[in-house]
Amino acid sequence: MKLQKIVSRLQKLHPKEIDLSLDRILNLCKKLDNPQDKIKAISVVGTNGKYSTIQAMYAILKEAKINCNIYTSPHIKKINERFVLNNKELSDNELSNLLEQVEKVNDNQPITFFEILTAAYFYKSAEYPNNINLIETGLFHRFDATNILNQNLASVVTSIGLDHLDWLPKKEQTIEKIIFEKTSKLQNSNIIVAKQSSNEISEQIKKTIKDNRSNKLFFNEDYNYSDSENSFFYYEDMSGGIKLPRPNVNGQFQLENISTAIATLRLVKEININDEHIKNGVTKIESIARLQEITEGKLKDLVKKNRLLVDGSHNPLGAKVLNDYLESLNCNKHIILGMMANKDHQEYMSYFKEIATLTTVDIPNQPNSIGGRDLKNKLIDLENVQYKENIFEAIKSIPVKKNDLILITGSLYLAGEVLNLN
Repeated sequence: MKLQKIVSRLQKLHPKEIDLSLDRILNLCKKLDNPQDKIKAISVVGTNGKYSTIQAMYAILKEAKINCNIYTSPHIKKINERFVLNNKELSDNELSNLLEQVEKVNDNQPITFFEILTAAYFYKSAEYPNNINLIETGLFHRFDATNILNQNLASVVTSIGLDHLDWLPKKEQTIEKIIFEKTSKLQNSNIIVAKQSSNEISEQIKKTIKDNRSNKLFFNEDYNYSDSENSFFYYEDMSGGIKLPRPNVNGQFQLENISTAIATLRLVKEININDEHIKNGVTKIESIARLQEITEGKLKDLVKKNRLLVDGSHNPLGAKVLNDYLESLNCNKHIILGMMANKDHQEYMSYFKEIATLTTVDIPNQPNSIGGRDLKNKLIDLENVQYKENIFEAIKSIPVKKNDLILITGSLYLAGEVLNLN
């Protein structure tokens, strides 16, 4: 209850949820003695794959007995998820005390919720100067609150695509503009560019960062992987190749994210990992709401022996990689869909092929979501579309047969509600 009250106060410090500027967080961090200058960080920017890449790096670093601090957003089930310090998520009391300290220093000055959370993370992470910080950038990178580091160990550029276009002027809602926002202000250290959805995007990234003096690694040019039909995959870069066991996470895109994580950790000289750390780490990745299979709980009880997956993808690029995974499965697929109002709902669903049924639902506690009934009406051209008010009714209404799969997707907020319900 105390934590909820503090969060509520912090959310009222600025009239806007997002206000792209660095002035406010720089001023607050100056009052906090610039904690962002006292940490060792790997920054992760991009549209999709940031969280998964961070979790892969984290799993490998833990195997190497290297302590980490992690900052991600948004949270899925509870706000504490955003604050992992010294390999441990902050408790309610620890987070309450931290936020109260920073709130007091801020002294009621206007600042967005994300900005004050970011300042709080930097302030706490400075207590662990030898830890590796894995920092996920927010909406865009150039004016994102996380982009106040003077130096870092590396910048990872994950897959970039169209998303959050409503935060850009109409004439600038292009992939070129998004690439510029995300990559034009990367630090001069090491840059690792993950697999992109097209050669055009890869070339545009290269063009944007050509004057950056960093060491640069590009997927397919400097590192790569090959998938095996057996129980392993093969990773290779300039340091040599490694035969790796299959990871404990679903989807081809996860192999791409894991490969980028390996490339990053092998490149950064300050980090000492070996092949055994990598081999063990890739089988212990904790990935919430990224093709996560629900194996027990209230919702699993409803589907019985059928598979139940939850995935927080919410943009066309996410839909594409999600469908790639679904097409690799020999079964009927049923989708339960809830989305935020500002997404391109028709384009998102256009990537899914051969879906047996589609059920739209409301996302509870999210005023910026589109109602499930309205979402159904926007997707009326698709076959076998129905609306149900909630997840329980949606699951119970689906005519599943033996070996069928149910996937709940469309929003990280929906994924959080689903995991809490379960």
